[in-house]
Amino acid sequence: MGIVSLLSYTAAVVFSPLAYPDYDWKSQAVSDLSAANAPSLALWNQLSSLYSVCGIVCVMLVCVFIGNRLNKTLHIGICLFAGMNWVSAVGYAAFPLTGDNAQMTFQNAMHIAVTVAVVLLSIVPLICIIIGGFRKKNNISLATWAAVALAVMCIGAVGTNASPQEMFGVFERFSVFAATGFNAVLGVYLFADKFNFYSD
Repeated sequence: MGIVSLLSYTAAVVFSPLAYPDYDWKSQAVSDLSAANAPSLALWNQLSSLYSVCGIVCVMLVCVFIGNRLNKTLHIGICLFAGMNWVSAVGYAAFPLTGDNAQMTFQNAMHIAVTVAVVLLSIVPLICIIIGGFRKKNNISLATWAAVALAVMCIGAVGTNASPQEMFGVFERFSVFAATGFNAVLGVYLFADKFNFYSD
């Protein structure tokens, strides 16, 4: 489910611009493709139809499977990461961009608020997973994947703020794919039974 979610999101990001004349992926945000008045909205909805559903199913199955059999820090991190998936799925569906970024409508303000929550609920869980994964050295590979995801996410965050507007879209994609990619990693760990269980 995690891999299907990643593939669905990738397809939407890659192919939705075909239905959006003059869309510049290097300078524009991914959210522009799913804005309320975007010409690519219908294609985006089709291609990303499995993204949220499969992503949530994946991370919730992981949460159920691990139970309380991991150390508290690692367990909290994974559960918070699941919360991020819910906030992302519900928040962006309820408050898509209106298509006019310059106009700060209530809907656009809520979209930004959802983005802030998603960013925080991505960074904090990854830090918890890194710390918890390295404890007693039982889940080092998972902690390493979390560190890679966090590094990619930070590159995206720094890049979007430090780079010229012409490169905004490039760095933003670092951030959005980091979380989706790590969700797929969790799914693979569940499927391959790679979690090493232990208690505090």
